[in-house]
Amino acid sequence: MCGIYGSSIYYDDALVAAKLKRVEFRGPDFSGFERNDGVVLGHNRLAIIDLDPRSNQPYTYRHLKIVFNGEIYNYIAIRNTLIGLGYAFATSSDTEVICAAYLAYGEQCVVHFNGMFAFVIHDLQGKKLFGARDRLGKKPFYYHHHNGFEFASQPSQIKLGKNMQVDQAAIEAYLFWNYIPDSLCIYRDIHKLNAGHSFSYHLPSGTLEVKKYWDIKYDWASKFTGTYSEAKSYLYELIEDSVKIRLNADVPLGIFLSGGIDSSLITSMACKQQSNVKTFCISFEEKGLDESAYAQKVAQYLETDHHTISCNYQDGLKLIENYSHYYDEPFADPSAIPLMLLAKYTKEHVTVALSGDGGDEGFLGYNRYGWMKKAQWIYRFPLVLRKALSWFMNLSPNYKHRLIANGLIETDIAKLYIRLCTGMDSSWLLDPRPEESQQHNFILDLNHKPLLERISDYDIKTYLNEDINTKVDRATMSFMLEARAPLMDYRIIEFANSLPTKFKIDSLHGKKRILKDLLFDHVPSSLFNRPKAGFTLPIKSWLRTELKEYVLDILTPSNLKNIPGINPVKVKYMIDEHLANRNNFSSQIWSMLILSNWLNHAK
Repeated sequence: MCGIYGSSIYYDDALVAAKLKRVEFRGPDFSGFERNDGVVLGHNRLAIIDLDPRSNQPYTYRHLKIVFNGEIYNYIAIRNTLIGLGYAFATSSDTEVICAAYLAYGEQCVVHFNGMFAFVIHDLQGKKLFGARDRLGKKPFYYHHHNGFEFASQPSQIKLGKNMQVDQAAIEAYLFWNYIPDSLCIYRDIHKLNAGHSFSYHLPSGTLEVKKYWDIKYDWASKFTGTYSEAKSYLYELIEDSVKIRLNADVPLGIFLSGGIDSSLITSMACKQQSNVKTFCISFEEKGLDESAYAQKVAQYLETDHHTISCNYQDGLKLIENYSHYYDEPFADPSAIPLMLLAKYTKEHVTVALSGDGGDEGFLGYNRYGWMKKAQWIYRFPLVLRKALSWFMNLSPNYKHRLIANGLIETDIAKLYIRLCTGMDSSWLLDPRPEESQQHNFILDLNHKPLLERISDYDIKTYLNEDINTKVDRATMSFMLEARAPLMDYRIIEFANSLPTKFKIDSLHGKKRILKDLLFDHVPSSLFNRPKAGFTLPIKSWLRTELKEYVLDILTPSNLKNIPGINPVKVKYMIDEHLANRNNFSSQIWSMLILSNWLNHAK
């Protein structure tokens, strides 16, 4: 887990060093760069595998130079295969394995890697740069292709030394999604390499070629046809191996344990493979959000070395002040703040932490999947009848009734899901449906799977990639902690993608059926008899109490007029309504706070 940088555009040593220093929090153990044949490569290292300085980067292997961010979890198996092919190794690192695999398999080396990664190889003989981003977009990769090629882990590195304009389309997309999709960047002329893609940049000609090497399957041509028992047995083996290869580290390791299904399953499997497992969770004073007591019960049953971190508004406010420095782009998922706090205190004990990310998207775990299952019944009625019902519900003084009314008039159920994900009330936006939403709709309409399977595909390609992965990468890297997600192993995602819907959700067993059954074979089900709470900041109450003055200081009427893409009068109304406890507009207010913070920081 590190920070990478490189460029075929010439910058003096001082500016290159400044670009690396900008993200020094990503790699505190070593920072350096070198030049070869008109290309500079730089690296900030967080040492996890082979802590010896011999594995510092940029790393040289024959005629290759490499900078690499992430981990290749199956590198030992690949290494053994390559040794059989005649390749020799001077380190025990996965970095060296990437280089040897590139020599052995060419650009197809990426299909051999199971991991989270963003890397670039400078092939001095081939006079090109070759790089890739992992299948599910765990690791970030930004680039600028103009009169040369420049890449980095975060966009501010590329912007440094340039006069770059903010992209209005990116802000509009942020206001709609609460994050900036991978098709856009907050700065014009900076791009993101999509997940599951590789690239080749030919240095003499300056031509760039981007290729897709992996994607989820949008049909059920390879649908699993075995029994539920067979699926459960095979999934157990997959998760067991996924956890095993992610427990390999030369530094202390722990687990984020929320007390939910996913993290508890990961913890139970880790405890079978290691002793004295360290677990970490966060607690809130607010009822309904605090799951620390449940995490404590799971930890006691599994006999882990458990740590609980308390989160209060003072801690949250301190992190908000430096939030833009770490996230680089506007990002309004409120769970980022408690995750940053969790990472901060977890780092005092370990350098690597496993998490349960990926279980909800792959195995239909969000509450909204249940809502959409019910909505299918309503959407059997023709639009004219739904419009009539919508008109009637809009007469209600209840704000929630009016939101439901908005959903009833969507032309199809796929668009309803978009509204459900982004908020049913878009009246505060100048452009309530930016062009980016059409691309997301395309993903939902791309195949002929059942609705819930299409939604799962959609969430894996968008929300998991662009929101969850961004949140986890920046929050953990802010405090020099590496996060690993066993349930995001591409083998597990592919297998989940092939399973019949009833193996994942049904009316009798509820959501994440197969994951729960695996867990309850090892941990009593009585520990999980409660509603899903989620992992987020109690912003609804904080904005009305401890953070009220902060809101009024930042989101003044004059400041609102300077925020692009919004209706300042409508937003002011939402702020007044929320602070008076008449309605809940916490999501919109939080989005404005983050954007205003970012705009001030970017000046």
